[in-house]
Amino acid sequence: MGRDSVIDRRQNGRVRILVVEDDRSIAESLIEGLTAEGYNVKHAATAAAALAATDFDMVLLDLGLPDMDGRDVFRQLRSHSSAPIIMLTARAEEFDRVLGLELGADDYVTKPFSFRELVARIRAVSRRTLESGSDATPSAADTSTTGVQSIMGLSIDRRTRRVHVDDEAVQLTAKEFDLLAYLALDVGGVRTRTEILENVWDAHWYGPTKTVDAHVASLRKKLGRHDWIEAVRGVGFRLEPRE
Repeated sequence: MGRDSVIDRRQNGRVRILVVEDDRSIAESLIEGLTAEGYNVKHAATAAAALAATDFDMVLLDLGLPDMDGRDVFRQLRSHSSAPIIMLTARAEEFDRVLGLELGADDYVTKPFSFRELVARIRAVSRRTLESGSDATPSAADTSTTGVQSIMGLSIDRRTRRVHVDDEAVQLTAKEFDLLAYLALDVGGVRTRTEILENVWDAHWYGPTKTVDAHVASLRKKLGRHDWIEAVRGVGFRLEPRE
């Protein structure tokens, strides 16, 4: 069995994807294509339908919905589900991409997009967020350290994917956890943006390196202090224990 087949194996062998898209032609094309790729696809044409949906492993969320701003839908989905979310939008400006990632999206795809690229993005997100319990090759951030790692009040439990700061639980998205866990593999060591993208996202990442900056900004905010993660100008980032 191929690696992607192993990674994508979920309930009854199929990852369940919720496609939230109001454009019928785009929705039908996605449903047909993703079903042919072996995914179990549900469709919601409105925000209300998306928020009422259950039993999904991943969401493809169009931001231009008729009944609610897609970013508000994202926030509500994220408040009650840990399923990875890939945003789909016609908004191509860098500000919108960064804003989407700062909200905690696992990826961001602008229309028009190549279906093959979308599938590659879905598989990349799957490798980082849906592989728990499978026999796929785990990422370095999952295997290099086992048990609980404690760093000056910061606690990272890779087995349960829980993070605490001074015994207070910190709620992170899957990507934020992977980023923190990767930086924590070499406390004080500098990781370049390219290294971070290759190890936390995917070796064949298609997106901008500013994705890293957006996730670092969100992670800093959730950890409660900007100086937990230090930027090294022109290079990358390092996890720096606070004094």
